[in-house]
Amino acid sequence: MEEEHSGGVRRRWLVDVARWSPSPTQFQAAAALLPPHHRHAIARFVKEEDRKRALLSRLLQYSLVHRVLGIPFHQIHIYRTTEGKPYLENGPPAFKNFNFNTSHQGDYVGIASELLCLVGLDIVCISKPQGETTVEFLKNFSSYLTGHEWNCIGRAAGSIEMLTEFYRYWCLKEAFVKAVGAGVGFGLHRLEFHHVEWSNISVYIDGIESRKWRFCLFKLDEMHLASIAKGHPEDAIHSFKTTLSNVVVEEEEFYAALEIPEETFTLQTVEQLTQL
Repeated sequence: MEEEHSGGVRRRWLVDVARWSPSPTQFQAAAALLPPHHRHAIARFVKEEDRKRALLSRLLQYSLVHRVLGIPFHQIHIYRTTEGKPYLENGPPAFKNFNFNTSHQGDYVGIASELLCLVGLDIVCISKPQGETTVEFLKNFSSYLTGHEWNCIGRAAGSIEMLTEFYRYWCLKEAFVKAVGAGVGFGLHRLEFHHVEWSNISVYIDGIESRKWRFCLFKLDEMHLASIAKGHPEDAIHSFKTTLSNVVVEEEEFYAALEIPEETFTLQTVEQLTQL
């Protein structure tokens, strides 16, 4: 993970949840930066850790928009589509398809943003199953992966590597679904991923290879993985597509943006996120 570089609107930020132990007053002060509808959504979570992740997820969105686009916190209007995809309602017209996606699991909350491509982010924590074997655990997800993907998982040496292989596929599928703005009803079995040692990752959608998508996997630490999906705006589902200003893009411009190499995530502190 690197220090943040200047320029551009493509960001890859992470917050380590475990490093933030706010007092009730500090938590309320951070939450007070957000509009009431976000504060109400955060308050609905029962567990403290869930409230922290929900707050940090929203602070990442507002801080990113503030620092990248220069919009003051109180003037930022972020809402969600019916399927739960966050979007900026009042972005500057010059920023075309500026979009972002958040994810949180385990110790990390993250955000990724793009100017032209759709972007999806998913973070997973590789946790050992409780009360069942790895094989029994994986059977719960049998309908979500393809035969090819299960064969690759089955060839892994040992239960930990099998779990890791499974979470890699799961992470990639979730990143794609989140990038296009689809909800939980999207059939993950429709996506089949191919790779060479988890590089040169490609996706087949309903059996047809798509050349309009790029994927990257990151090992955040021994227990956490993250994936980034980037793709063409025309693949967004209807409710999300209506939030984009430029679905029809020049092919040359699109592929130039698609092929920009991925960079490592930048760690952010809550103090950085709350700087106005």
